Amino acid sequence: MESSSSRFRCSSLFLLVSEICRLNRFIFGDKIEDFVIVFDECECACVVMVLMFSSMVFSIGINYGQIANNLPAPENVIPLLKSIGVKKAKLYDADPKVLHAFANTGVEFVVALGNDLLAQMVDPVQAEAWLKSNIQPFMPATKITCITVGNEILTLNNTALSENLFPAMQAVHTALVNLGLDKQVSVTTAHSLAVLGTSFPPSAGSFRSDLKEYMSQILSFHAKTGSALYINAYPFFAYMGSPKQILLDYVLFEPNPGSTDPGTNLHYENMLFAQIDAVYTASTALGFKNVSVEISETGWPSKGDANEIGATPENAMKYNENLMELVAKNTGTPMRPNSDLNVYVFALFNENMKTGPTSERNYGLFKPDGTPAYQLTVVGTNNGNSSKNSGNGDDSYAPISPASSATGYLSISSATVSS
Repeated sequence: MESSSSRFRCSSLFLLVSEICRLNRFIFGDKIEDFVIVFDECECACVVMVLMFSSMVFSIGINYGQIANNLPAPENVIPLLKSIGVKKAKLYDADPKVLHAFANTGVEFVVALGNDLLAQMVDPVQAEAWLKSNIQPFMPATKITCITVGNEILTLNNTALSENLFPAMQAVHTALVNLGLDKQVSVTTAHSLAVLGTSFPPSAGSFRSDLKEYMSQILSFHAKTGSALYINAYPFFAYMGSPKQILLDYVLFEPNPGSTDPGTNLHYENMLFAQIDAVYTASTALGFKNVSVEISETGWPSKGDANEIGATPENAMKYNENLMELVAKNTGTPMRPNSDLNVYVFALFNENMKTGPTSERNYGLFKPDGTPAYQLTVVGTNNGNSSKNSGNGDDSYAPISPASSATGYLSISSATVSS
């Protein structure tokens, strides 16, 4: 049983951090009850991190990968997500254990159809059968809002998969319509940023010439169904590939001179926003100006091999902390300042069974035991127009094309989790 002195210390800490957050223009809203529960169930030492996340209930989601043999049971992940204010999660499958555990929690889920299922999903009958087995039984108790059909298909250099992608997306959507679920569940697919042939400057963004036909079909699908174009973007790989040409602060959302697009005269203070706008430009060039772009994966590893320059806990902390702060400000990119910024951080946990370089196993915000992989302290946001980044506008450096780091983009996110 918890002692009265321990409860007093926790209560005092709660009041103290609550006041700090209030002074930093944080708004707790209806999350107070969740924090009381957290104080009852967690060690006081971990609560400071929990509360620093307290008001971050916005358009930020988390990628919940499970390529590991030491992760907590799904029911034990629920309070962890609640504690950091995340109400959107993205899976790499349709794990029934997770979907069942999260029933009636209010957490919105993006679920995935694995690359190995694409050929089957071209058949509308099989697509409907998959939905009846993997999606319909969990709704509406579990809030499933989107299905990703395949992951980074177009950059796998697999013609058969590429040819099946659009028909599979169509078949899944048609099956949702037949089941009366199309108003609740959208259909998309996640692309590597390497679908771009040119990414800088953003105003010159264009899709690879060999992928434009595929992208036109997919963008037309998004325009007709109202679904978003998903992009996996990792400024880490661009920096790792050219650390002498790319300023670290530019990719970490830290104060820096920034870069001005000569085609639009728009100023960019971080690489991720430049990458997003390059995708908007590429989509517009194909005639699809109004399709929204969402970041389905982005993150920074806290550990890497000797040649994985920049993979440190300090840089991971800066990247994710600054990203969350930007999303909390609810401002769009320079090219689309009024558009919502929807981002899924990669990833919830470090995953010890992922193959490849050390960084692959160290993208998590948390270790498998639920403790932070590094300390994140999210500060209050300023509602004014002043920018965190400043500088003299020197354009002596610029983001590189994703083509030079395509293998990196693929390696971090191409694995399909088996159920």
